[in-house]
Amino acid sequence: MFSKILLLAAFVAVAFADERYGYEAEEEYGHDPQPYHFGYHVKDHHGEQHREEASDGAGNVKGSYGFVDEKGIHREVHYVADDKGFRAEIKTNEPGTANQQPASVGFHSNAHEYLQFHDDIPEPHQGGYFR
Repeated sequence: MFSKILLLAAFVAVAFADERYGYEAEEEYGHDPQPYHFGYHVKDHHGEQHREEASDGAGNVKGSYGFVDEKGIHREVHYVADDKGFRAEIKTNEPGTANQQPASVGFHSNAHEYLQFHDDIPEPHQGGYFR
């Protein structure tokens, strides 16, 4: 019985604490979206990486990122996020890729061009490079 009274007292204390000391997150943290822009480019003995993104402050974001490795394999992704959702366009020569449109993402591959000039790429197994 004592444990039930203690449990009830704890619930009452939490309820009163929430009313007196609680806060509305929107009141304290309700900032309007702000425009922003950032980016970087890194180049070293392993290859290159880059990223750039910008927002207009109204919920619309555009950006890109990508890499090129020491063997010339590359991927570049351009994307937009707005009231129509997220949309991306990918350009690559990564082995095992092909042109396709999964989930409204344009995937443009020229992997066959890379394979014609590089003998160090293993032959794919049935169903792709990975099992």
